[in-house]
Amino acid sequence: MAGLPDGAAAAVNAPTAPAAAAPPQRSARVPGRAGPPGAAPAPGHGWRWPLAPVPRVARPFDVGPFPWSPGHRGVDLRPASAAPGAPVLAAGPGVVRFAGVVAGRGVVSVDHGSGIRTTYEPVTAGVRAGAVVAAGQPLGTLAAGGHCTPDACLHWGAIVDDRYVDPLTLLRPREPPVLLPVPGAGIRAG
Repeated sequence: MAGLPDGAAAAVNAPTAPAAAAPPQRSARVPGRAGPPGAAPAPGHGWRWPLAPVPRVARPFDVGPFPWSPGHRGVDLRPASAAPGAPVLAAGPGVVRFAGVVAGRGVVSVDHGSGIRTTYEPVTAGVRAGAVVAAGQPLGTLAAGGHCTPDACLHWGAIVDDRYVDPLTLLRPREPPVLLPVPGAGIRAG
């Protein structure tokens, strides 16, 4: 996670307690990978913004082509009111893997199954590791500090198969396939 010292992101993503139960799962596809039956919800299907009403993206996801490339591994979301205290919501169903303080900031990490995790910071956690959460369920409240100081904003991250991805891809609905005409191909009478 951007702004955290070396090893802190690993601490955020490390399991801290055994899961109480497996997260709810549905058959679908996840950005950049096919999902077998039982995979996590598809983009736009069961996923939601972690702040309500829909926040403004203050800083987009921006990472180079390699896992070690510098960049911003998440998006900064500015709530309608730029004050701390806004409810931070689970973007999808899952199990809380971490809820605590890392490098002086409150962090919550949710495992959604099928290799997908989302992270939220700075948050004053209202959940504990091992809690099963539904999409839209409060995880805590937005805390002061973070990437948008002096205003409040939520740094929301997404990790798929141990690789950071743009969390906004989780919100995009699947687009139906569009069949394009093949140049020179036409219907010919027999």
